[in-house]
Amino acid sequence: MSNGDYSKPLTEVTFRCSCKRTFSAVPVRVDDCPERDWHPWSYAATCPDCGEDAGAAHWWLALLKGWQNATGPKTADGKAMVTANLAGHPTPEEAMRTRFNAMKHGLSAKTATYFPSRPGSYSFCAGCDVDFDYCRSQPACTKQTRLFMKHHAAFEQRKPEHLRGIYADLQAALFAMVQQIVQTIIADGVKVQMPEYYTDKDSGEIVVAEYVDETGARRILMREVMAHPLFKPLGELLSRNNLSLADMGMTQKVIDDEEQDFGRLQSQQQAREDLTLYAQRQAKALEDLRGLMSNATANRERDPVLIEYNQQNGGTA
Repeated sequence: MSNGDYSKPLTEVTFRCSCKRTFSAVPVRVDDCPERDWHPWSYAATCPDCGEDAGAAHWWLALLKGWQNATGPKTADGKAMVTANLAGHPTPEEAMRTRFNAMKHGLSAKTATYFPSRPGSYSFCAGCDVDFDYCRSQPACTKQTRLFMKHHAAFEQRKPEHLRGIYADLQAALFAMVQQIVQTIIADGVKVQMPEYYTDKDSGEIVVAEYVDETGARRILMREVMAHPLFKPLGELLSRNNLSLADMGMTQKVIDDEEQDFGRLQSQQQAREDLTLYAQRQAKALEDLRGLMSNATANRERDPVLIEYNQQNGGTA
C-alpha cells in the first residue's frame, strides 16, 4: 500500500477471515459505508480456505486511514530539506541503540532459529497474540526472537536491567506454580494410597484386589500409605528460590543468632571507629612533624656559631 488517491473504490484489498486467514484479493462485493468519511466503502471477498465471506482487515483499514492523514513535504524543496536533515545520521550513539532492530524479524537471531516459524505447532502458540500469517512469513518464531534479542542486548551492553521485566514475570509464574502445587497437595491430601493389584494367571490381565466388608459393600484393598509425590518438587522450588523459613529469617534459631551477634556487631563497629581515629591522629602527627623539621632548618641557618664557622672555612655545613 502506498500514498495515493483513495477517493474511489480500490481494486485490491487485504482481507481477514474469521478462520484467521489473511489474504489479498479483488473484492467480490463493494458496499457504501458513509460513516467512514475518509474512505466510504466496505469490501467483502470469499475466503480461499473456508469459503466464508471475509471483510477488510482492521489493520489494513488503519494503514489506509494513516496514509490519507499523513503529513510531510510535498514540494521538491521540502523533500530536499528533509534529505539534508538526515545527513550524518545515524550517529554512533544512534547506531548503538538501533543495531538490534533487524533481529526482531529474525534476520540476525542465530539462537532463535532453534524455533523455526511454525504457527500453532508449539505449546505457547495457543496464547500467542502474533498473527499466524505474519509469523509464517518470518524465518523464526517472533516471540522467541524478541526474547533472544533482549538477552543478547543485555549481555553485550552489560545492562541486566533490560531483563528485569522478563525475570519478574518468570518469578511470578514460578510462585504461581508453587501455589498450585500446595493447592493440589491440600486437595489430594498429604498421603497417597495405591490400590493393590495382581496378575490373573489364566487371562494374564491385571486385576485390582477387592473385598466385601461387614456391610456387604465392595471395597478396594489399598497398599501402604506414601507421601504425596509433589512434596519433593515443592521443597526443591522453595530452597532454590530462597523461600525457606531460614532464608527469610523466620526460624527461632536465626532470630536467636541475630540477637547474640548484635553485641559483637557493635564491638566490631567500635573497633572500626577506633582505627579511623588512630589514622586521623597519625596523619595529624605527620603534619606536625613536617612543621617541626621546617622550624629546625630555619633555626640552624640562623645559628651564629654555625654562620661564623662557615665564614672561616669558606663553605656551608
